[in-house]
Amino acid sequence: MYDLIGDIHGCADELVELLHKLDYSEESGVFRHANRRVIFCGDFIDRGPRIRDVIQICRSMCQQEAAMAVMGNHELNALTFHSPNPLIPGEFLRRHTEHNIRQHQATLTQLDERDLTDALSWFRTLPPSLELDGVRAVHACWDPTDLQVLNQVSTELGWMSDPFLVRAATRNDPVFRSIERTMKGPEMTLPNGLLVTDKEGTSRPTVRIRWFEMPEGRSCAAYALPSEQYAELHQLTVPDNVQPCPYPQHAPPVFIGHYWLRDRKPAPLTDNVACLDYSVAKDGLMTAYRFQGERTLCATRFVTVARKNPA
Repeated sequence: MYDLIGDIHGCADELVELLHKLDYSEESGVFRHANRRVIFCGDFIDRGPRIRDVIQICRSMCQQEAAMAVMGNHELNALTFHSPNPLIPGEFLRRHTEHNIRQHQATLTQLDERDLTDALSWFRTLPPSLELDGVRAVHACWDPTDLQVLNQVSTELGWMSDPFLVRAATRNDPVFRSIERTMKGPEMTLPNGLLVTDKEGTSRPTVRIRWFEMPEGRSCAAYALPSEQYAELHQLTVPDNVQPCPYPQHAPPVFIGHYWLRDRKPAPLTDNVACLDYSVAKDGLMTAYRFQGERTLCATRFVTVARKNPA
């Protein structure tokens, strides 16, 4: 069976501790388990202090079939950040703005040119989703329509090829919409011009949503993921233009990362949806789930490690 692990963000000390806690041992430089495999839910890079080591551990496990992985939005961002824009000389597909550089700075600082080239080559091989043996994994949102778009265009152009990346970075292209929702999740624009401040200190007019459930009867605060504590959001209903993709109750369990949950005791979001990002990049927990084939997820199967020296 599988041990699913959420966002790592360069926190190698916590990753190694978590693997040991899950009974993986290092053999010839690769962490293995006698009868289990890891599924990484993406976001290996940026923010943390040991990005090179995280890449080495996770890539080696994947290459030696001790693990599998899906792509996170930070790996996608890295690929577009380092890919020249063929339509604008001197520009990149992800512009080198102050915000984008700051978000990627830890990776730029810690990886030399060869490390970065090798990492980007590995990122290109990471799929958008995995489905196997009654379990699914995706970084932010499982939407069959979006995954079908990505699969069709990948068949035509090659997954994460240069032409694919151009389309993924072009705002009016269907690939852009589908990959944004898959890697970053659907969002809702807040009514009345309201702004919220995210964990990186950026003011945003949008918030991530509980895309796996319909919004009827919920306030903006309750439908946000994680739920927002701003008093004014509790008084506002979810806008009509929100676009969720409700996850069927009979569907296989799906595991996601991405959402910076704050709880200190992880629990499933629904019977068959679980998030494994509990903010290790800030001061939270690196989180895994020991999947045993169950159709209804259980809080007792989460395994966590606290951040050692939060910034």
